[in-house]
Amino acid sequence: MAEVVEGREMTKENMGQQNTPRTQCRTQGVPSALDRVRQAARRSRNERFSSLFHHLTPERLSASYRKLKRNAAPGVDGVTWKQYAADLDENIEELYLRLQRGGYRAKPSRRTYIRKQDGRKRPLGIAVLEDKIVQRAATEVLNAIYEVDFLGFSYGFRPGRQAHQALDALAVGIHYKKINWILDADVRGYFDSIDHDWMMKFLEHRVVDPRMLRLIRKWLKAGVIEDGKRSASETGTPQGASISPLLANIYLHYVLDLWVQQWRRRHARGDVIIVRWADDLGIGFQYEDEAKRFHAELAERLRRFSLELHPDKTRLIRFGRHARQNSGGQDGRKKPETFDFLGFTHYCGVTRKGKFTIRRITMRKRLCAKLREVRGELRRRMHQSIAEQAKWLRSVVRGYYQYHAIPGNWSAIGAFRKQVARMWYWTLKRRSHKSRLNWKRMRRIAEAVLPRARILHPWPEQRFAATIRGRSPVR
Repeated sequence: MAEVVEGREMTKENMGQQNTPRTQCRTQGVPSALDRVRQAARRSRNERFSSLFHHLTPERLSASYRKLKRNAAPGVDGVTWKQYAADLDENIEELYLRLQRGGYRAKPSRRTYIRKQDGRKRPLGIAVLEDKIVQRAATEVLNAIYEVDFLGFSYGFRPGRQAHQALDALAVGIHYKKINWILDADVRGYFDSIDHDWMMKFLEHRVVDPRMLRLIRKWLKAGVIEDGKRSASETGTPQGASISPLLANIYLHYVLDLWVQQWRRRHARGDVIIVRWADDLGIGFQYEDEAKRFHAELAERLRRFSLELHPDKTRLIRFGRHARQNSGGQDGRKKPETFDFLGFTHYCGVTRKGKFTIRRITMRKRLCAKLREVRGELRRRMHQSIAEQAKWLRSVVRGYYQYHAIPGNWSAIGAFRKQVARMWYWTLKRRSHKSRLNWKRMRRIAEAVLPRARILHPWPEQRFAATIRGRSPVR
């Protein structure tokens, strides 16, 4: 605030702060520009915004640049983060002027592939640096509107929301609602199937600024370059682009979320819960007939908007407090089915007192894939010093705990640590046939280097209650 009063420009660290001074009575003064957009969006869900493009200021573009990953792969132009920083002020100013006069042109993304756990390859589009900057700034502006509109059961790629919150919401919903059936659903090739015309129509429900809409259409139509050949994009939004997660959420907000909310209120007799992380859905039902009906109507609803459920990843299973006795066997010994969601396998368990509880353990294929990744990297680092290897392995194990160390998953994270120690032992043994390393010494090294397995996350009920803070959660 002192910077504003004294007439100086705000420093880089303070650019995200309120840029208007307080009144003499020391109450909050005029809200910032995006706060006013957010307030207008909250006042009326029918408000349409015709003036958003001017929020793409040089300050916002510069702040977006600083939030980008410094070591990210360059796009088709080969410009890296460090190269752009050499003349940052001039580059940002020139980019801003091109945006204002309509001279900005979106460049095609560079196509690359990453290997999935099932052996297939997922296509990614690496945008050029300037496209990332503008997309990130536009996402910040549009979030001021759509974070007001998005429903509570949508968690994926939203500011302030994490995967563990979605996991908590699903676990709490199954435990405290009368849920007996789970529809584990996934949209096939979602990011590549988004219809551009429908996307623009959905955006126009809230945004009527022609320059902002034109900018988004440029990114959708930019296309990709693969093996030196450029191909136009008729559908989809490239995975890897900064604005793609927001556009994907907007599309499913109108195609799925609002429809599910309406279906639940009009047609459901029993309890229905839903948790969505991007295109990965976990939907719980009290009655089997409602679950089957919803499944059929959901497939038809998605088909109208050029989407379809993945046949191999979508299934309806019996799950809940009565699943064990109703799972098939007359003696009740047949185990109920399990389902995977956000990296964890969910199955029906019992407490020491015999009460129903939800158990969550790391998906086996996720665990194996991570161990294969660690083994390959250890081979590459075979001849590094033990200190360098130890530093890297410590960060790997600690990072694995940060996500997977949830209550009830101690055995899985303990197995991961044990396997990492074993792979490290054999890597050190292979460095020389004269190695005198044995398991007794290796255990001492592992105890000193690798963090011990311990639970880092609270129980779902505790964190979910703290998250909603007394508010009624969205079912």
